[in-house]
Formats: sequence, structure tokens, C-alpha cells
Amino acid sequence: MKFPESWLRAYCNPDWTSEQLSDRLTMAGLEVEEAHPYAPAFTKVVVGQVLSFDKHPNADKLNVCQVETGQGVHQIVCGAPNVSVGIKVPCALPGALLPNDFAIKPMKMRGVESNGMLCSSAELGLSQDHSGLLILPADAPVGEDFRSWGQLDDRIFLLKLTPNLAHCLSVFGVAREVSAISGAALKAHDFPPAPVSLDARLPVRVEAPDLCGRFAGRIVKGVNARAATPAWMKDRLERAGQRSISALVDISNYVMLELGRPTHVFDLDKIHGGLTVRWAQPGESLKLLNGQTVSLDAEVGIIADEQQVESLAGIMGGDATAVSLETRNVYLEAAFWWPAAVAGRSRRFNFSTDAGHRFERGVDPASTVDHLEYLTRLVLDICGGQAGPVDDQVHGSVKPGGLIERPPVLLRADRARKLIGAPISNETMGQVFDRLGLTWQPTAEGFSVQAPSYRFDMMIEEDLVEEIARIWGYDHLPQRPPVASLPMRPRTETRRRLIDLKKSIAACDFQEIVTYSFVDARLDAALSGIGKEQGAIALLNPIASNLDGMRTTMWTGLLETLRSNLARKASRVRLFEIGLVFRANPQAAAGPLSVEGVDQPRRAAALAYGPAFEDQWGAPQRGVDFFDLKGDIEKLAGRPLRFQAVTAADGLPPALHPGRSARVSETDGRVLGWLGELHPALQQQLGLPLAPLLWELDAQALLLNRIAQPQSLSRFPPVIRDFAVLVGQAVQAGQILETLDELRAANSQLDVVKNIKLFDEYRGKGLETKEKSLAFRVWMQDTDRTLSDADASLAIETLVGHLAQVWGARLRQ
Repeated sequence: MKFPESWLRAYCNPDWTSEQLSDRLTMAGLEVEEAHPYAPAFTKVVVGQVLSFDKHPNADKLNVCQVETGQGVHQIVCGAPNVSVGIKVPCALPGALLPNDFAIKPMKMRGVESNGMLCSSAELGLSQDHSGLLILPADAPVGEDFRSWGQLDDRIFLLKLTPNLAHCLSVFGVAREVSAISGAALKAHDFPPAPVSLDARLPVRVEAPDLCGRFAGRIVKGVNARAATPAWMKDRLERAGQRSISALVDISNYVMLELGRPTHVFDLDKIHGGLTVRWAQPGESLKLLNGQTVSLDAEVGIIADEQQVESLAGIMGGDATAVSLETRNVYLEAAFWWPAAVAGRSRRFNFSTDAGHRFERGVDPASTVDHLEYLTRLVLDICGGQAGPVDDQVHGSVKPGGLIERPPVLLRADRARKLIGAPISNETMGQVFDRLGLTWQPTAEGFSVQAPSYRFDMMIEEDLVEEIARIWGYDHLPQRPPVASLPMRPRTETRRRLIDLKKSIAACDFQEIVTYSFVDARLDAALSGIGKEQGAIALLNPIASNLDGMRTTMWTGLLETLRSNLARKASRVRLFEIGLVFRANPQAAAGPLSVEGVDQPRRAAALAYGPAFEDQWGAPQRGVDFFDLKGDIEKLAGRPLRFQAVTAADGLPPALHPGRSARVSETDGRVLGWLGELHPALQQQLGLPLAPLLWELDAQALLLNRIAQPQSLSRFPPVIRDFAVLVGQAVQAGQILETLDELRAANSQLDVVKNIKLFDEYRGKGLETKEKSLAFRVWMQDTDRTLSDADASLAIETLVGHLAQVWGARLRQ
């Protein structure tokens, strides 16, 4: 919410400085994100008047002007195309300092003396318009300091409002809050009925009371759409960040900013028959005022005439009935759209509007007709014309007069004091309610409070407690030291901290990112294989159309970040993220860090793309591969893990290449996650030149810290033997190693075997077509004696013999 301080003080003017006003607003929950003067600093700029001008003798595009500045007539060389005799413009005198430290000095321009500069709005930092001089009104006093005359030190406030502060989305709403905070008088807004001189009405039928609770409108004929927007209105709009378009559009925008009431002005002559307020039908479409054509469905509210859709209800009008400079007759509309019927609709179409922003949070239904009368009066005063009677309809739970039946909120005074932590008296609470304009009655335990029609955020007791605290003043809260003991929690060596895990991953040359838990549901399902049927959670009110689901895998955010980096010409990308993934599970129980019905396991995931190393002379360049990331995982885990190649039938996520991926598990078989290369189909879909490598593991398992166990060193030398076996090409080396580990665990004669490692794989000449050779190195050692050749040979024979029984392996000679 952006507005000038002068506009706010026109309704409520407390005895506070600008800095105090900013601080009090922030402390009351209306955070002032920015506060700065309307114009940047400059000096010695006055209102000047051009008395005469002649062409420059040595330049075709320059003029030599004689300018009255209140300090005599100054000769100034000017190149602006709109200079003319009699105009009043800002004039920077010699010695002036303009924005960006631009100093004005007497100088010769092409041989002609120039003593000052006539300014455009861009040169003074007021706008980006540098097409010509800033022409001032005819009543601007010559010689007056331009900064003072134009109120350019008027501070512009930008408020960052939370969704519960819908009643503050207007200058009058903020003034109402300032009055409650400060106790200063609030200037009431009068809404006298506009004179009715026509009996013309436009038929309007509301078919969806769950969409529109109140609809008011009237016809105004004979307007002059070419009328100029008054300078005072245009100035306030510009200071509030709104560009002036035309008188009719400016008036509608002005009412929205001043009162928080979005309205719409239809070109009456372009409406076919009457209007119908209803839900859209599948297959309908609408070309909007922004030029975008959108396809509609039954969840989008519309206003339609007898031939076509004319407006998105509560969001944006249609192009077909937009007013133009040729418009002569208009239909003014002001309505109350139910917040639930508007929320999230504009985000479906990848845009947002000021109207939708207000209606989805709640706009006062009781003031609908008053605001329509105010809008009508402004139209008649500025554009002329004749107005017809107001057509006011209420529907559904909205009662005559625009009131919505809501039960009073009960407040227990003792509970309020306990929650706030201060001994606030009942009398003070009642005064707070009075200042907020709440109707209340005392009860045995406290208060029964009725919220006004413009407060959609007062539903439960805690809402009233919040109001008491912020109006009474957070700065009045007593400062007390904590009375509870704060013992340090013990930290076990078997578990490391999350920050330590992040540091370990970063030490593997990965960079941490933090992405939204909201993702593109279709891409997420394509990566994880988890759709709505499998428990994926869809968002009811997504912040954007491409963020419509909760992530089921961390890979979605990693891949989107990779695409963003590639778009910025990055050639080597290594990213990681640790966060929660979400999946519906009716069996999930609620807890301090969990939500009932939702599984939220913590996952650690990483992505590597491009070269394995930065460009360097010490190693040949190569692309990152599966084994690079496998080594990273083993380093992070700090304990042996199993990497087993699997297919989609074994649960491999669809994100991974079926021949270049593996399931990662503990040695006891518990699955930790997955490692592999992105599937070629997804690589093509995402437009990636190369396939990235990905892994995603259970973060809780990575937090486990293996404690080293002391072991006595053998005094006897080890025996190292190599052997190679021939097996079918379908047999995986990991399966062979698992078989050998199982045998060692079951056969006490193999206790001397300390380690077995694969060191070579061979396929090719000398072997049968479907065979491959796997070579292993075996370390053997005993702590009580030196092993003999016979002992070593017996162990090797036992290992090879078992492989022959299980896998049909043959010892390679």
C-alpha cells in the first residue's frame, strides 16, 4: 500500500513528526517498508515564466529564452521541443544542485551565454519523462521555490501489510488506524447522494449468490471522457504510484485508493442487453483490459451480457466494454464479491490486480452504495453528464444494508491479560474497542464484541487479544527476565548437527540453495512418480499457477535452479538442498513438528552438472559421472553403503536413467535413497544440453555419526591375494560383493578375511559374448599367528566355490 503522507493527514493529523508516524504505524502492525520524500534532493529551483524566445544563431535545435525567475530576467539556452511564450516551468538557477550531483553554472552554449536551466520532470527525479519541459499550472507563483510550492518534501509511505489487514488497503483505512493508535480525530467522509436526473436502468441478474453478495450500479449518460483529470487528483494518484490514464479510469482508481473500494466503469453503449453475474461455463473466454485472452471454467466468476463475457468478477474488466475517449454513456458498478470466490483466481492466469488483492481479503459490503454515490459525484463533477437511480441488490447471507450476520466474539479478560503478559484493566480494554469502532458489551468474564462490517479478520478470541496489544502498544509491555531454567541439552556423539552435515556437503564442492516447498505439480510427479492418487498434495490457493503443489522430491527445486543458472551461461553447476518433502498419509499423527495426515520426512539432495572440476592445467577435463557422486555419498555417510542397480519395476523413480542409476541402502538393507543420471526423456523436456547427476537420501540417516571402535593391531603381516571370476554380464558386481559379505558373516573360517574390493572389470577378447570378468583383491590377517599359503588358498577356494554355487561363476585362469 503506497500513499503520500499529505493524503493521510487530510483525514487524520496527529501531532507526530513523519518519523514518529512511521514508527507508530510499524509498532501497530502496519509495517512501513519505505518512507522517502516524493522528489530527490535538489536546491535553487524556482518557478519561472518564459517571456520570449528566439532561435539559437548557431544551433537549429536550440532556443535562446528570456525567463522571469522572480530575481530578474535570465537568459537561458533551452533545447526542449515544447518551449513556448508564457509557459511556467521549473527553472534551476546558477548554483543549483540537481539530482545525481548535477551542478548548474553560467556557461556559453555554442557561443551564447546561458544562466540556468529549464527542467523536465526527469531532470528533477519526478518521473522518467524527459520528452520536454515540465509545464506548471498557470497559477503557479513566479519566483516561488519550486520544492516548497510543489510539496516535494511530502513523504511517500510504502506499507507492507499482512493479509489480515484488508481494512488498511486504503488511505482512509490507514487514517482510521492512525486515529485509533493516536487518539487524534478522524475526519468523517460524507457520501451525499448524487442528483438523479434520468430514469434509465440497466437490467442486472445475479445468478450466483455464493459469488456476489451485493451488487450496485447506475447509468450515467452524456459524460465527456476527454475531460482533464483535475491536477489535485492526478497528483495524488501519481504519488501513490498510479499512472494517470483518462478521467474516467483515474476516478475509479482514486476511489479504490482512497476508500479501498474497487469499482468498474463500463461503456454502456457496448453492453448488449442486460448483465448477468454468474460462474463461467467451460469453453468461455475473455479478452481482458491488459490485452490477455483467458480461457474460463466453472470456478471463475464473471459478469456477462447477452452475447459474451464482459468482466472477471472482482479482478479485471474486459476489453470489449472498456471506456475510451469516445465514450459518452457509462455504467458504474460497485459490488461485494465473496473473498473465497475471488481468492487465487487471478494467479491462475499469471497476473494480479489491485482489485483482486482487495476483494480476496474482504471489502466492506455495507458501504457499497455510499462508495458508488461518491464515485458518481466525482464523475458528474469532472466529466459531466446525467445520472440514473442506483440499482442495489443483496443476495445470500448479506442482509439489507449490506450487513453480514456474524456472531459476537467473546473475550475473557483474564485470558487476555495472561496472553499479553501485562495487567491491562477492563476499562483500558473497553477504551481500545471504542477507538477501533467496535461495538461491545460487558460480560461476567469480560466482553462480547461485535466486529464492524469492514473487519473480516475478527473471528476468534485471539484476534481481539491481538487488537488490544497492538493498540495499547507493544512498547508498553514490561521487560522481565525469564524465570524458567534453561539447561543445555546434551549432544550425543552418535548424531551430528544439521549444520555440520551442510558443511560436509559444501566441502564436497556443492553450493546450498533454498527453494520453495511449492512446486509445479506436473513436473514434480514426473520426477518422483507420486501423483494425487499416491498422496501428492495440491494447493487450494497457489501463489502462482506453476507453484500448485507441495514437493514430493527435492529434485524439482534443484532442476529448476539448474535451468535458471544455465540461462545465465553457467557451465558447471553443483547444488544441494536439505528440506522437507510432503505426502498425504491418513495414518500420520499430529505432533510438535508434524501435521496430522501428512508425512514430512527430511531429505538431503544434490545435483551435479557439467565438468567434474573447474578448468585447470593439472588434470584433463571430463564430465562429472556416477562414481564422482557415489564417492561423495560414501564420504558423507562415513560408513559402508550398498549401491544396487535397479529397474523401474524395483521402485526406481521415473526421474532417473534406468541403466545409470542405483538404489542406496544400508548394509542391513534399509533403503536410504537414490543416485543416478537424469532420464533422457526428462532431459529433453527440460531443455538441458547435458544430463545432470542427482542423489536424494534420507537426511536423518546422514546425520548418524559412526563412532570409531578401538581395535588391537595385529603383529603379523597380512596376506593379499587377487582372484578373477567369469560371470554373466547381467550379474552385478554389487551382488557378488553382497554374496561374499553374507558368506563371511556365516562362516567363522573366513574371520581372517578383513576386506574384499573389486578392482577391475573386463569384457572383450578372450571371453564369451555374454560373459565378463570381475577381479577382486582380498586382505587376510590373523591377530594370533602368521597365515600360511595353505590358509590363504583355502579362504580363496571357499569364496570362489560359494560364488560358483550361487552365481555359476568360474575362476578365470
